[in-house]
Amino acid sequence: MLLKHYFIEKIAHSSYLLAGQKNCAIIDPQRDVDLYLKEARALGVKITHILQTHLHADFISGHMDLAQKTGAKIYVARSANCTFDHVPLVEGDRVELEDMRLEVLETPGHTPEHLSYVVVDTSRADSPIGVFVGDTLFVGDVGRPDLFPDQAKELAGKLYHSLHDKLLKLPDYCEVYPAHGAGSLCGRAMGAKWRSTIGYERRFNNALQIADKDAFIRSLTEDMPPAPDHFSRCSDINRQGPARLAELPRLEELEPARFSARLQEDDYEVLDARSYHAFSSQHVPGAWHLDLKGNFPTFAGWVLPTDRDILLVADDFSKAKEALGWARRVGVDRIVGTLAGSMSAWATSGLSSTSFRQVSAEELHERMQGDSNFVLLDVRAPLEFADSHIEGAVNIPVAELRSRHQELDQDKDIYVICSSGNRSSLGASILAKNGFRQLFNVAGGLTGYSAAGFVKECRACVNPHGSRFYSSVIDGKQDWNEEN
Repeated sequence: MLLKHYFIEKIAHSSYLLAGQKNCAIIDPQRDVDLYLKEARALGVKITHILQTHLHADFISGHMDLAQKTGAKIYVARSANCTFDHVPLVEGDRVELEDMRLEVLETPGHTPEHLSYVVVDTSRADSPIGVFVGDTLFVGDVGRPDLFPDQAKELAGKLYHSLHDKLLKLPDYCEVYPAHGAGSLCGRAMGAKWRSTIGYERRFNNALQIADKDAFIRSLTEDMPPAPDHFSRCSDINRQGPARLAELPRLEELEPARFSARLQEDDYEVLDARSYHAFSSQHVPGAWHLDLKGNFPTFAGWVLPTDRDILLVADDFSKAKEALGWARRVGVDRIVGTLAGSMSAWATSGLSSTSFRQVSAEELHERMQGDSNFVLLDVRAPLEFADSHIEGAVNIPVAELRSRHQELDQDKDIYVICSSGNRSSLGASILAKNGFRQLFNVAGGLTGYSAAGFVKECRACVNPHGSRFYSSVIDGKQDWNEEN
């Protein structure tokens, strides 16, 4: 038995190759599947099984591409009601792979149809050595059950039983192979390790220390981080079977005049993937901004329209292809062209552009001490804002600006701040698309502002992959670990 692990940064997704002597299985594959094909060839094995733990919400899975390229069968929960050709699984089923046996557990909670696969290497013993838990159990955390708001409490109760009555019944030495790690929004407080054991999680996982079921349910249905828009879309796409990558539009490189001509058509949006420093100095009017160095895929899936074609601005064609790959991983499939020569070519073609100012922490602080006739807009998540913020700031999470921009006064200067400068630049681009012109982006965000000594350090900002089970009181409420 050989286990290989693959991790995608930004969306923090883990997938696995489980190989025997001649054949192998891929568990929870990413959308671009060539890395599995290359690895299988290098190992001299054939991909015969594709195992899905659940209908993934935060990314588009590669099961259709992988099945088409290998002829492997796709195994997924019967209750998922998938419309593509697959092998439906229920509790107690077994999937055989040479000397390995994968025993199926139904572990609903994160999603209604969730499965876990307990791995037994029968060549060594008849006891489990590992379990592919998908998004039921993470290192230091458990799957969030609130992706289906009308079922959140019911799913949280099912998650409690999936954990305590099934997964925690496995032996302490049994390894845990989760589908996500630190940085994913499929949980709230994942650790940075890629794998764990049942015993380690039993001892150190904060969520598993909440023995009372009602308290457990409350902990996972109150004060949860917002769920991005694409979480509901991706689940349905994965249920129906995603379009294969070869079927998607080719990225066309467009000279500035052609790029500009396309924009005259109503069905096109512009996405700028350069750094927030470059974007603020000059960009195509009406462009969305998502810094490719930031959490580009999550916010691409979260805010970009999926019913319109998108034209891309990047530093060069290589960066444009990188942005295209990230966008497709979250189901943004209608990026059809990119600006040849980037914004320098746009400028030398005499085409119109716009800009807004970047300000330093010191400059913002000086204005905070003087003129108060402006708006300081903090676009971080509520948990970050609750932990530390600048007095007088207005908190509107960046994705909500699409609908809540009307709460702001267009006649006032608006200083936009986040933890670093990336989300705030996105926020400024959303405001600009809605007619705001007096915009300032705070470079370095609250991280820089606190480093300058002007405000208390935000723990979520400086340690985004750390635990959210703080030992102090936040916003008048104790954390669940402290209460229980």
